[in-house]
Amino acid sequence: MTATVPSKPHARLRRTKNNMVAGWMRIGAQTRFYAKTLGAIPDAVINYRTELLRLIAQMGLGTGALAVVGGTVAIVGFLTMTTGALVAVQGYNQLASVGVEALTGFASAFFNVRLIVPGTTSVALSATIGAGATAQIGAMRINEEVDALEVIGIRSVTYLASTRVLAGVIVVIPLYCVAVMMAFLAARLGTTTIYGQGSGVYDHYFDTFLNPTDLIWSFFQCVAMTVVIMLVHTYYGYTASGGPAGVGEAVGRAVRTSMVIAAVEIAMISLAVYGQSGNFNLAG
Repeated sequence: MTATVPSKPHARLRRTKNNMVAGWMRIGAQTRFYAKTLGAIPDAVINYRTELLRLIAQMGLGTGALAVVGGTVAIVGFLTMTTGALVAVQGYNQLASVGVEALTGFASAFFNVRLIVPGTTSVALSATIGAGATAQIGAMRINEEVDALEVIGIRSVTYLASTRVLAGVIVVIPLYCVAVMMAFLAARLGTTTIYGQGSGVYDHYFDTFLNPTDLIWSFFQCVAMTVVIMLVHTYYGYTASGGPAGVGEAVGRAVRTSMVIAAVEIAMISLAVYGQSGNFNLAG
């Protein structure tokens, strides 16, 4: 009796189907994990307050080498300071080419709030707080500490994931304030000190075009991105496997995924908020 060997087209079709099914299964597993994590946040507040406070301190001030340089707050501040300085460099030079360099203050008030600060903050959160959460939970997973938590009656998703999501949302509030102030300060110093523009001219256009509503929407953008970033990173850490190399791979996948999702989220929220009118009027 001879065994039938499937033809190559059929085998290729079967592999394609299996890959599609596996992809949908992963999406379903992630969605279930995200829903469970968000639903368990009240439980985390009630039963795991000590762990929540510890995570807030750890995320804000950092640990080890990260704490030496000032923690996540310092990293976010330096990143937004450099990107805010780019507004002064690019904005002044581009506007000077058409003779309206006085509008550099407008560029700072407009672009820093709507795009630069949310984008830079998302990168910093993903590379510091998010990556750290994935590495910590992943190390616990491969050392069977997550299973040990379940054995002693601790709800692992609530204790490990929900607390980190909530702590990230709380920590992002001062982080956003630091990011906005550093971006504004860098743009102003670059324009008035390096390029020699009068501070009165810069402040006039900056104050004219700085809309408090934009700051509120920008803050909610950062909060929404923080929730998504922490959900992605906790999922990849919780499902890590394959030893230390597997944890490193999980961190890389989590950073890549969270940055892509954050960029899409910024674009979608910006289109929803500013897409119709943009709340922008230029008259002179």
